[in-house]
This record gives sequence, C-alpha cells and structure tokens, in this order.
Amino acid sequence: MIDVNARLTELAKIRGARTPVVSVYLNTRWADEQQRERVRVFLKNEILKARRHSGGLDSDLDWIQTQGESLITQARFPDAHGVALFACEGLGLREIIPLGVPFENAFVVADAPFLRPLATALEEAPSTLIVFVDGESARLIPLSAEGAGEEVALQSDVPGHHRRGGWALLAQSRYQRHIQDHRGRHFEAVAEALGRLAGERRAERILIAAEPRTAALFEKHLPPAIAKRIVGSISGARHESAAVILERATDFLSRLEEQEEAIAVDAVLTEAAKSGGAVAGVTESLEAVGRGAIHRLYLLKGFGEPGRVCGECGTLESGDTPTCRVCGKATKPVELGEAMVDRVIATGGKVEMIAVHQGLARVGGVAALLRYPL
Repeated sequence: MIDVNARLTELAKIRGARTPVVSVYLNTRWADEQQRERVRVFLKNEILKARRHSGGLDSDLDWIQTQGESLITQARFPDAHGVALFACEGLGLREIIPLGVPFENAFVVADAPFLRPLATALEEAPSTLIVFVDGESARLIPLSAEGAGEEVALQSDVPGHHRRGGWALLAQSRYQRHIQDHRGRHFEAVAEALGRLAGERRAERILIAAEPRTAALFEKHLPPAIAKRIVGSISGARHESAAVILERATDFLSRLEEQEEAIAVDAVLTEAAKSGGAVAGVTESLEAVGRGAIHRLYLLKGFGEPGRVCGECGTLESGDTPTCRVCGKATKPVELGEAMVDRVIATGGKVEMIAVHQGLARVGGVAALLRYPL
C-alpha cells in the first residue's frame, strides 16, 4: 500500500514539466448502473475535449482512457470509492491512487497536478479505529482515506449465561459477580489490543460502537493515552456486519469533521486578528505561502481567484501585473487557490477545504495557521 500523504507531497513539487499534466478524479462508488454510466460518459466526453484542444497528449489520454475503463468495469480496485489518476508523458508520470472516500468527477489539464480534491480527501478522513465491543467479544476495524483495513476479531472466554431454572437466588448472585469479573478482564484485554493497533496504525481517532452502557464501562478500562483519542460512540450489535457499522461510523465522522472545521476556522480568524500566529485574507496568505510559513491552510471550496506567478522566482501575486514585484521578470496567469494548495503541500503543510463559513468568506475565503510569525 502506498503512503498517499507522502505521494501527495511529491506530486505537489511538480512544476514546469515540458508537457502538461492530466489529472482525473472519478467517483467509483455507485448505487446503481446509471451512476456508473454517468462516470463513463463524463470520462469519454472529457477525453474527446482534451484531444481536440490540447496537442501532444495522445499518450497520456490513451492511458487515462484504458485505466478509466478498467476502473469503471471494476476490473481494478473494485472496493475503491474514489480514484485519482495523474499522467504526464514529459515526466514519465503514470499514477493511480485509489481511496475509500468518493470524489466529485473532475478532469484537469494544467502545468502541474490538480491536487485540491486529493488533499481535501486526506484531511477529511484522518486515520480512525472503530472498536465494536460487548461483554464477550470485540472487533477492531481500521478506517482511513484508503478505506477500511483488515478487521481484527477478539473473543473472550466469558462463561455463558445460566440456563433458565435450577439456580437458587444466591447461586445467581455469585454467578453474576463472576461474570462481571470476567468482563472486566475482557475489557482490559480489548483495551490492550486497541492500544497496540492504534500505535501500529497511527490512529488519530477512536470511535466506539457499542450499547451505551457497554461503551461507558469499556471506557473506564482505557489508559489515558487511548481515552483522549475517543471522539464518540455509535450504536453497534454483534450480529451487524462490518459494512453496516462502517456506514454508521462514516456518517458520524462526517458530522464531527464539519463541527471541528468550523471551530478551527473560528480559532484561526481570532488568532489572525490579535497576533502573528495566523493570517487571514488573500494578500496576507500569499505572503505566508511565499515564505513557506503555513502550517495549515483553510480555503473555501468555492475559492477561485485569478492571479500571476513569476516564471523566474515563483512569487505568487493577486491581480494582473505582467511583471513580478520582487524580481521584475515576466509573470503568467495562475489560479491562486490551486497554486497556494500546491505550495503549502510541497512545504509539508496541510490544507483543509471548507464548505461554508461566513467569517472565512468575509476575509476573502482564505486563512492560515502559521508555523512561525511573519
């Protein structure tokens, strides 16, 4: 399995290839055959359009067409919900990145890879461990942008429930205490396995799937280092499939991500207004991008502002000035949102695309948390 975050950083460093880069995003999560056909028609039309308007791309487009058809027929990566493809003959680039999250279909021919959808997908799907637990068993399911990992099933040796009748009240009482003792050890064993797997998978979040009372009891057995990663709990039953639990977990995590994004943007805007630890606005953000100072960039999904980039020193500027304000050399047109995304990722920063935020919109649709004050 490839390290998608590392590959994203490498793709963001690509600039100035002698031939354009073709970037394609396909939604491969279909509820019916009509959705599959829409993806096929989208890809066919975009390839025809690119052949008419962009010369020297035949090899790249042939590869995109072949790979796209194999994805649509599910001959490759049948479990992926979204796939990104990048092709550039001048660089010998042929890259396929399957993920467990869907993309909106997109087809872009440009001087550099179009990375905003991929960066967004990775930020919106941090590594998570879903742990189903009851009094006698547990299932640990890793979940990341790449999709669900291999499920780990655990089964304790808790004695079965007593049969009806034949037990005196005292015997029943002793038996219940015995059961509780075993369940305590069971929860401890599950907590230990969870801790090991969380370390191996570098899980940023843990989500419990259980009945509310069981979830509360289980959390009492978690060490502080694991307990602080718990982001909530959802219902779960032993008879439910992993797919059912994963769907419930995905819905919960999606709502949680929206809430956390709003809180994070509020904090960045507040910081930008009172100190040098953050910036807000296009001009200020471009300055921070140029200095490689951005730790995390927040950009409205609808952001799209024309600007210029210097062919000599790489300075990004808003407006339409034909010469660079830094070195005086010629500039060329660029879309500032995508240019900022590329620069931030290439310097090890993170990017978060925000669907709606009134405060962010008021400052021009962009803000950033800095590594150091400017």
